[in-house]
Amino acid sequence: MDASSRGRLLHRLADLLERDRLLLATLETLDTGKPFLQSFFIDLEGSIKTLRYYAGWTDKIHGKSVPIDESFMCITKHEPVGVCGAIIPWNFPLLMFMWKIAPALSCGNTVVIKPAEQTPLTALHVGSLIKEAEFPPGVVNIVPGFGSTAGAAIASHKDIDKVAFTGSTEVGQLITEAAAKSNLKRVTLELGGKNPCIVFADCDLQMAVEEIQKGAFYNQGQCCTAASRVFVEETIYEEFVHRSIENAKKIVIGDPLDPQTSHGPQIDRQQFDKIMDLIESGKKEGARLEYGGGAVGEKSLFIQPTIFSRVKDHMRIASEEIFGPVQCIFSFKSQKEAIERANNSQYGLVSAVFTTSMDRALSVSAALETGTVWINCYNALHTQTPFGGYKMSGNGRELGEYALAEYSEVKTVTIKLSETI
Repeated sequence: MDASSRGRLLHRLADLLERDRLLLATLETLDTGKPFLQSFFIDLEGSIKTLRYYAGWTDKIHGKSVPIDESFMCITKHEPVGVCGAIIPWNFPLLMFMWKIAPALSCGNTVVIKPAEQTPLTALHVGSLIKEAEFPPGVVNIVPGFGSTAGAAIASHKDIDKVAFTGSTEVGQLITEAAAKSNLKRVTLELGGKNPCIVFADCDLQMAVEEIQKGAFYNQGQCCTAASRVFVEETIYEEFVHRSIENAKKIVIGDPLDPQTSHGPQIDRQQFDKIMDLIESGKKEGARLEYGGGAVGEKSLFIQPTIFSRVKDHMRIASEEIFGPVQCIFSFKSQKEAIERANNSQYGLVSAVFTTSMDRALSVSAALETGTVWINCYNALHTQTPFGGYKMSGNGRELGEYALAEYSEVKTVTIKLSETI
């Protein structure tokens, strides 16, 4: 397909998502348990914006003319990688589907995409929309299945030229190994996080409390960007804890399809049990349980939003990715101490700084070892801005212009000139 055709098809798919927004949001909520309004307004909106953004890039992907010696001329070309495999997670199935296919198709690739086995419904419906939009056969291929079979096949297949994965660090390592042993296919990884927030005494305290809890409890804490380590300057520590408790009391637990609900169930029993085990470890290791900490009902998968104070860096809840609705609050004395402790993690996905001093915000953000730093906000993700991690939070970038480089090969063409001026 030429560039204009690719752009037209991506816009057409976005139109169909708009048309089926109610159905897709309902499927997303049934699949994941996230509150319906989050599916409808956040996930669908992000998916549509992603498609339209990359539709606008299709005719703007080009190389450069590079000055070299006088008797030569050099140009570069950006070409498709080829067949791109994509393995997406269960926490944001529709949004991650679009994050993967939109830049890949924009650059002229074909895609083989595997939705998570827990949440295939939206991917399958989007497959019908792709057919309705009249994409050529074979451009997008949806392969439901388990990670150990379908996912492993994508990672190790010699005819797949690149694989993009969002999920756990452990699985990301397996995919990298399989890619290396097969055909050294390209790999981009968006993996786990144990994300620090640093709250200074000069901040807008109530705003910091509300933004950080959005980060901690959004999608029941099942986010790689979850605000799970909150470092609060000691002079405002007790007040921050108090306000966090009061704010958590406003969260409405219930049926995800009820528009009043802001907190749904965990994805499955395995995830539920892991979160409850970590909550129990926090109690045993000496953290103070300030709020929540229990299951809602005897047989359900709902967990109360949970707040721990007096958390120490050596505790399991301070170092392991919980992937559940657990907020851990630490105290610190100096800026230097806060930065050192924030960086003391194998992960480096996102972080946040809350302060009214722009000098402090910029100096601290420069020192933090994360791919994204939010200042006086949280989960401020936009299609135009790159997203990805340092250290064991992955490699490569998604979204924005930077993602195009992950789906392009750069070819250098050098021409010997017979005459020079």
